Amino acid sequence: MNNANRNIHILGICGTFMAGIAVLAKAAGFRVTGSDAQVYPPMSTQLEEQGIKLIEGYDPQNIPQDIDLVVIGNAMSRGNPSVEYVLNNNIPYQSGPEFLADACLRKHWVLAVAGTHGKTTTSSMLAWILESAGLKPGFLIGGVPGNFPVSARAGEGQHFVIEADEYDSAFFDKRSKFLHYRPRTLILNNLEFDHADIFGSLEDIKKQFHQLVRTVPGNGLIITPSHEHEIADVLKRGCWTEVEYIGDKGQWQAKDIAPDGSRFSVFYQENRVAEVAWALLGMHNIYNALTAIAAAHHVGVKPEVAVSALCHFVNTKRRMEIKGVVNNITVYDDFAHHPTAIATTLGGLRNKIGKQSRIIAVLEFGSYTMKSGVHKDTVLTSLDVADKILFARPEGESWGLENIVAASNGKAQVFNNAEQIVSELTKIAAPGDHIVVMSNKGFDGIHEKILKELAK
Repeated sequence: MNNANRNIHILGICGTFMAGIAVLAKAAGFRVTGSDAQVYPPMSTQLEEQGIKLIEGYDPQNIPQDIDLVVIGNAMSRGNPSVEYVLNNNIPYQSGPEFLADACLRKHWVLAVAGTHGKTTTSSMLAWILESAGLKPGFLIGGVPGNFPVSARAGEGQHFVIEADEYDSAFFDKRSKFLHYRPRTLILNNLEFDHADIFGSLEDIKKQFHQLVRTVPGNGLIITPSHEHEIADVLKRGCWTEVEYIGDKGQWQAKDIAPDGSRFSVFYQENRVAEVAWALLGMHNIYNALTAIAAAHHVGVKPEVAVSALCHFVNTKRRMEIKGVVNNITVYDDFAHHPTAIATTLGGLRNKIGKQSRIIAVLEFGSYTMKSGVHKDTVLTSLDVADKILFARPEGESWGLENIVAASNGKAQVFNNAEQIVSELTKIAAPGDHIVVMSNKGFDGIHEKILKELAK
């Protein structure tokens, strides 16, 4: 059947991943509608601009009568009225990753970016490099990339860049999303314990990553840092694909690095390629850049072309994004919500601003893993370079946040809501301070509230 004659309805369409699937499905010729509990920007705006009809709520009547397929997001569960309607009426359904693989990826050279941290940024870098090289790639990125107006597009070439998430696919498919994608080029940035709501241990995650490694063809390429021991353990379990390493012991290296990471030279097989001078900070972004350069090289992009593209790279929104400067106080929004990401983010900022300026870290325990206290023993250490720490207490917290505050030697405080944090910031913030708000949620619009109160 021609796709133009096929109607699909997407449940949970306003999530970044599912909204991207909607855009790709429409580009593939499907007639697309979708529903969500809340229809909200920026994805609702992006979808409406694409002419995709959005319906708020999960009333089964929202599903068209002539529907051919329902694509079910992984936020959906049994008991949802639309899910029950689909099951009871024997309507064909797929998970988002399965649909994406079948409808959009099979004919492409897929470049997948996996790992606990850095997926969105690295995917954005790689897509921008391929775009700058004239390859016109398709992509699906789990954020709003700075160099593109959309988070997903079909592209015009043979290459497709995808942020390859280890989270589960759907309530009926508990495999990691990335197992559907069948990449020919695979970046494995890092591997730590996360997503405690679906994984019981780091070993559970490693098993999914090794399944991913099993899907990469022999003529493909796996790219990973040479210092990532957990990834090395995964590859030791069996690898049938060439591996290129980045870092001190790898084929791809960064040298002559500025203290804040804003400038560095790229070396390939001990030969200097070019110098990157960009707006990003930190060693974590340098490693992200090296893996993106290596992946682009695998599809024929010369390293010097990739480096030139990175000099004009604009980071993804919510990655140390400056929300405003008031009275010489800078307010940042950052997606960091894992101790490793927190430490690398703040470390990069500290190296940039020096020791004379204060960093005030504001942390919301947004993810299930953070809310449940899985990282309670490492979160304070990850905030070590901050001068002041303001925690938002997660609802129902009982794992000892007060003990963390007590161990901070007066650096940390805990508050019950965003309003209390804003009130405290207006008392303690001074010209020259850098306020870094870290959360993977909306945090009650705290950034705008901070800027408004500081302006008074």
